[in-house]
Amino acid sequence: MFEVYEKNESIVRSYCRKYPVTFAKGLNAELYAQDGTRYIDFLAVAGSMNYGHNNPEIKSAVMEYLSEDNVISMMDMYTPAKEEFLLTFSEKILQPRGFNYKIMCCGPTGTNAVEAALKLARKNTGRTEIVAFGGAFHGMTLGSLALTTDKVSREGGGTALPNVTHIPYEGTEGLDSLAYLRWVLEDDHSGMDKPAAVILETIQAEGGINVASTEWLQEVRKICTDHDILMIVDDIQVGNGRSGYFFSFERAGIMPDMVAFSKSISGFGMPMAILLIKPELDIFRPAEHNGTFRGNQLAFVGATAGIKYFVEHEVDKAVRRKAEIIKRFLKDEIMPIDKRISFRGIGLIWGIDFNKIDSRLALAAVHAAYENHLIMEVAGRKDGVLKIMPPLTIQEDILMEGLQILKNVVKIVI
Repeated sequence: MFEVYEKNESIVRSYCRKYPVTFAKGLNAELYAQDGTRYIDFLAVAGSMNYGHNNPEIKSAVMEYLSEDNVISMMDMYTPAKEEFLLTFSEKILQPRGFNYKIMCCGPTGTNAVEAALKLARKNTGRTEIVAFGGAFHGMTLGSLALTTDKVSREGGGTALPNVTHIPYEGTEGLDSLAYLRWVLEDDHSGMDKPAAVILETIQAEGGINVASTEWLQEVRKICTDHDILMIVDDIQVGNGRSGYFFSFERAGIMPDMVAFSKSISGFGMPMAILLIKPELDIFRPAEHNGTFRGNQLAFVGATAGIKYFVEHEVDKAVRRKAEIIKRFLKDEIMPIDKRISFRGIGLIWGIDFNKIDSRLALAAVHAAYENHLIMEVAGRKDGVLKIMPPLTIQEDILMEGLQILKNVVKIVI
């Protein structure tokens, strides 16, 4: 059935091994195989489809643009689609929040936005070192990979991954991460050179759904300010409303120096990445960081429509409401199954932790969920956390249907 892939495609492919089916169609939080079999989507293409598959309002804008002879790929040249995106993002997202950022259009992947942030941090400060956190995932290119901590990803680099110091994230058992951060910065025998930046995810998604508290985020911001160190937030997977706020750091009332954005920023699952930069940090020379596909006009059109959809439909409020549904279900229906499992999350990203029983149960749950027509993924240490991450637009009845399947799956694997 899948001979063409076995014969022609690299063995590096991964997701298709968990879900051995040919997906053909999708509508909001439902996927359909080529034979018509229906699946509920609790993965949202790793957070790339926050507004659902084939969102009709966003699709309409993309189709209208595509129906005419409009330019499609234009590097960083001026175009109507790019102008409308920049204005819409500024007027509907940045200005209402009091944020003053320049928008850098990067190559079309999240890791490219992270690479741009690292280069810009080093260029602004004249320093080379970066502080990242245990449990981080920031991308697969070498600069981003140096920040990333999971062993399998790092081994794929095949070379040294220097100039990064990793410290514990909030909640690391037996360790005070803030005290440790202060120590490496303030003790003249810590052995670490003063860094250019601290980079973090406010919610570690691939790291196991580790949610930083507002107090912790505020203190990291303060430490960076006190020590003249740039603060970079990677909002690639948990931004675009995933946390219940457009920016995941909004809940902490802070403003990072730079913010990396990708995945759902295009509104329609098209490749796109941007880096938000405080104006005084915007010192790249023309073409000093570039890329042929940083001018995907269809992505700009989808992004503009996605922003309008987010604002007009108050997606953030809907996410916070659905978050309570998930939280209550996990507490009342899943946790009583076995007292050794636990859960954590925020917005529409949650995790069920099996590590105190057997980490292998999380992957077993992914396979069992697939057999019951629910698409899920694992995360965290030893892949021991089962991740719940549906489109933000999922209908509440389909959300409950998926959660009921999940309950049965947990019972099966335990």
